[in-house]
Amino acid sequence: MKESIFTGTGVALVTPFKKDDGIDFRALTNVVEHVITNGVEYLVALGTTGETPVLSGAEQLEVIDHVKKVNKGRLPLVVGMGGNNTKQQIDRIEGTDFDGIDAILTASPYYSKPSQKGIYNHYMSIARSSPVPIIIYNVPSRTGSNITAETTLKLAVGCDNFAGIKEASGDMVQVMKIAKDKPAGFHLISGDDALTLPMISTGGSGVISVIGNAFPRQFSEMVRLALDNRWDEARSIHYSLLEIIDQLFIEGSPAGVKAALNILNICENQVRMPLTTISRKTFGRLTELIRSIPI
Repeated sequence: MKESIFTGTGVALVTPFKKDDGIDFRALTNVVEHVITNGVEYLVALGTTGETPVLSGAEQLEVIDHVKKVNKGRLPLVVGMGGNNTKQQIDRIEGTDFDGIDAILTASPYYSKPSQKGIYNHYMSIARSSPVPIIIYNVPSRTGSNITAETTLKLAVGCDNFAGIKEASGDMVQVMKIAKDKPAGFHLISGDDALTLPMISTGGSGVISVIGNAFPRQFSEMVRLALDNRWDEARSIHYSLLEIIDQLFIEGSPAGVKAALNILNICENQVRMPLTTISRKTFGRLTELIRSIPI
């Protein structure tokens, strides 16, 4: 695998649903084609944005198979595989057919709130079992525990199978500590659309994006401009999208981006319980903002 595979914009794909709550595979095709044809660098299936916790095991396999079928090898594919049961996660990895899958994205164990030693041991156990590279995922707002910069760096040098970290702590000091001391080839990937530009300025490699579902051309271009040190042009796109990003998350994700995709006639505005669709007020504001952006 080339080191540059995680440079640029990956999109955390939504899982579209029909009004009867079933997976809308036709709309999933639309989403995948939309992001590929608009220039993103890689795909991420079964992440948080894909509403993975409410998908059955069988449905998760169907989503992976469908994304692979539509992708046809055009872009690298990362698949989310998280959990708070280390052994169960290893068993799942060992039972997975990785044909067409280039890496896995795995969040720090949720709910259990392990110590930093526990987090380190968990990831090292997974790294020894995975036949493909691993992107660590730090999202303490959802997992209940933070992966410190020190633990991230210890993992980065402890095993070559760690390709990088998706950092969504929102702590820019922590981000800079990782950027300062990370080994060459270990990717610092933004997990927060609004912080992608400043993270790249510290040494980040790009983003795994939510807004990239709706605005892949604009957001991936912003990332490329920033990586090319064309900061004035990158800032212009960043600020043109900033309020949309805020509205996408104001009532929870992926409800916001599902609404945006509905406004763009790409998929239905449907989420599965316990999530709910966004309010009419936010939907109206999103509509206004989206119509002001050149598609």
